[in-house]
Amino acid sequence: MNDGCRGDRAVRDAPRQAGPVQPVREGPLPLAGRTGELAALDEVAEQVLAGQTRVVQLAGNAGMGKSALLHHWLDGVRRFREVRVRCHRLRRDFAFGTVRRLLHPLVAAAGEEDRRALLDGVGDTVLRILDPEGPWGGDPDTYTDASETLAGLDRLAFRLARREPLLLAVDDLQWIDPPSLRWLAHLVHRADTHPILVAVTTRTGERPAPGDLYDALVHPAACRTLALEPLRPADVARLVALEFGEPRPDPSFCAACHAATEGHPLFLRALLCDARRGGVRPTQEDRDRIRSFGLPTLLREVRQRVAQGSPAVAELARGLAVLGDGMPWPLLAAYCGTGEAVVRSAGAELRSLGLLGSGEEPRFVHRVVRDAVLAEWTPQEVGAAHARAAQVLHLSGRPDEEVAAHVMAAGPVPGTWPPAVLRRAAGEALRRGAAETAVTYLRHAVFQPATPGEHARVFLELAVAASHYDTALAASYSTAALENLTDDDARSKAVAVLAYSHLMSRGGRAGSPDLARLATELSARTGAAAADRESLLRMQALIEWLELERPSIRGTVRAEKRAAADLDGRTSGERQLLAVRAFAALRAGEPAERVTELVDRARANSPALSHDLFPLHYFVAGSLLYLDDLDAADALCSRLLDGTKDRGMELLASSLMVYRSAVALRRGHVAQAAEIARTASERPHAHGELPYRMTLDTITLDALLAKGDLEGAERLAASHTAVDQAEPSWEWPRFLMSLAALRSAQRDYRGALTLLRESGQHFETAGIVSPAIGPWRSRAAAVSLRLGYGRDARALAEEELELARRCRIPRTIGVALHAVGRVTGGTQGLDLVEEAVSVLERTPAELELARALHTLGCALLRRDDKPGARTALRRGLELAVTCGASAAARNLQQQLHEAGGRTPDPCSLTAGEERVAALAAEGWSNKQIAEHLYVSLRTVETHLTAAYRKLCIGGRHELPEALKGVSYAVGRVGHA
Repeated sequence: MNDGCRGDRAVRDAPRQAGPVQPVREGPLPLAGRTGELAALDEVAEQVLAGQTRVVQLAGNAGMGKSALLHHWLDGVRRFREVRVRCHRLRRDFAFGTVRRLLHPLVAAAGEEDRRALLDGVGDTVLRILDPEGPWGGDPDTYTDASETLAGLDRLAFRLARREPLLLAVDDLQWIDPPSLRWLAHLVHRADTHPILVAVTTRTGERPAPGDLYDALVHPAACRTLALEPLRPADVARLVALEFGEPRPDPSFCAACHAATEGHPLFLRALLCDARRGGVRPTQEDRDRIRSFGLPTLLREVRQRVAQGSPAVAELARGLAVLGDGMPWPLLAAYCGTGEAVVRSAGAELRSLGLLGSGEEPRFVHRVVRDAVLAEWTPQEVGAAHARAAQVLHLSGRPDEEVAAHVMAAGPVPGTWPPAVLRRAAGEALRRGAAETAVTYLRHAVFQPATPGEHARVFLELAVAASHYDTALAASYSTAALENLTDDDARSKAVAVLAYSHLMSRGGRAGSPDLARLATELSARTGAAAADRESLLRMQALIEWLELERPSIRGTVRAEKRAAADLDGRTSGERQLLAVRAFAALRAGEPAERVTELVDRARANSPALSHDLFPLHYFVAGSLLYLDDLDAADALCSRLLDGTKDRGMELLASSLMVYRSAVALRRGHVAQAAEIARTASERPHAHGELPYRMTLDTITLDALLAKGDLEGAERLAASHTAVDQAEPSWEWPRFLMSLAALRSAQRDYRGALTLLRESGQHFETAGIVSPAIGPWRSRAAAVSLRLGYGRDARALAEEELELARRCRIPRTIGVALHAVGRVTGGTQGLDLVEEAVSVLERTPAELELARALHTLGCALLRRDDKPGARTALRRGLELAVTCGASAAARNLQQQLHEAGGRTPDPCSLTAGEERVAALAAEGWSNKQIAEHLYVSLRTVETHLTAAYRKLCIGGRHELPEALKGVSYAVGRVGHA
């Protein structure tokens, strides 16, 4: 009901109490008509105490009594450590502001030793968030959540919950800051069996942004939503009795009150209070007089009460309405332009009028008081009031984010300080990983009075912030910045952000026509100045990257090219250019030693991530992947992921997960690659699609084929259509190769060959010669052989072998030798396959080795060398099972059987693995399984890992389907 209502559980049964009812003339009315909701809240609390993480939402219109019900219940709840906060409209841009207010009191209440244990390993960003003296950061819509920050907050919440069941109450959730909403949604779906209850109130029709996070938080799977309805006539009658001190008010009078307010608790309180003060009594004679009162009395009553006070009271009410609840008295005095003693006296008078709360901090008794005060002003007057508030807060040294909130509410504010405040607030938000809040601040900075050059700088900062989560927006801001930037360094950074945005956009196609023009123009300016060799090198790297990405612009860019011998990798610009040239040499099929030498120079003293270094890490990573230096690739990926922690660089972090999945698949670890790809695809993304979506789907498609899931592969393939054939992205031909593998598995060999030839045309158009990147010829040779085109098959395989020997990458040579051996046949073919096995044994390509061993075993079996065939096939089977390639494992198992070898089921589980897997498939957590089977958590994890490997699956979510063949185990374990 009314905000701030308090009481204990005895009040819940008040309707059953007998005796005279005393009038309640001041303060909130008692709770009435909410018995069912209170019982539901108690039920949810019991579920949490039993070991479930739950959310409960009280939803209803403004004034329906959500806050009163929540706080009334919280006052009587037992066995929980509870923290309650209320969100404020003006604090929606304070990044993690609600999190700080929820968790800081819990940490501060702990002793010094306990506090160290609670905060151990949570991360520096979490420590900054919880610092009560630190600045507030902003972030409406942190889709760019820093995953490490969320994980650190989770760890802290879990530790608190293990000590005592935790209850986090958030009033007015519709005004929560998006980073805090993201964490709450993240927490409730990761907490598993931790006793954590999140209780929230939400105003009907107002959803916190972003909506997808709100939907995740209040999803029926974890949340129980209680919709508060208007009070019933019987409840209204009880409240009439309490308000007027009449045990038996006239029923017709009570019915008139219900009709006038439709059972709305807040309006009913205002109506009854106004009527009682007007001399109305709850009798049949005064029934008709109630019609002279109604909903408009609410605002009128507030205004009248304010008018009853002195001018200082009215000024304080306006100041508190603008600045918000909880402001220090000195700040209110500065805003009102008077002394603190005068303001405190006005506060006492405002409290005596029933409009100010009873606490030490100045706070309205209900938000409707603030709305009533502000409703008397025109929009222009409200803007001027916020401008004054911003100036007062700025001069008082309040945090930039707090000042910025009022600057944004005021509109353009004269002076040089508002843009500076907004830019500093944006910088703090960006450091917290709240890129979208940074963009919000900077957007308002653009509309502040400034010179074109200053606006261009703001646009550049906007581009950097937006590039964390929205590449199209970043490209737009970069282009706008370049219109008025005159400094070559700043222009260079703008072009680098534009190029980075281009790379991170889906398919790498967005904005490409302007990139060449801008790079050429800036390169010419830098070259003409001849003062900054580093800028020239960076721009040359971008130009050469553009030539790689878009073959159509080759020859249109004029720039002096430095010889690679002149680049020793001592400076950042040299390393960037070396990285691009290393990848260009790799694509062109140059010897691996040459490529490796360039990569080593490029990665020497490799600096941290930055937009200025855009091409460097990207091309070093690509070169390491295709050179098969997968240990170095993994190490680089881990270092770059560490660099994205707590920085909100979610697009880059997602692309690195795609890269990690590619590295796993390159090793042949199918299950691991599929699991990483699934995790990457399920990450929330603020705008548009996941970067490299097609590459991720290509990896997933290959993994599904390796596991023999043709139906799943077909569903995934059907989600893609042909792209712009004039100049498709570099992802498209690789996808075509995987699609051809699917068609081949479906025995559509002609369709597969057509797709492979189309893929080859795209590779050739892009200048990609190396079979390390595009091994389409060896795959086309295998399909051609199926179709009976032996001569074509041999020509394709031999051409790839020639290119592979030229590029000198062992995996590529081994794959090509295997292809030539298959199409050649006979003794010569057998020798080639044996050579392929020998070469692949020295590479990390375990799945390719398993395939070559399969071919070798079949060839030996045809020569009636059954012992040799069994040796090759058995080894290939072990590799295929280890990789999780169940399709290859089945084929090898069948051939091994034909060779007379023993063929135990490679996917058979031990008794322990079977019990653990069965319970996990039923939804048991690792902790529950360990307690049920009296084993350690480590044992459970070991058994599950072994089960995933043997069943050739990616994780727990695939267990129910994978265990269908051994479903008897589930029943047996459950019975046990």
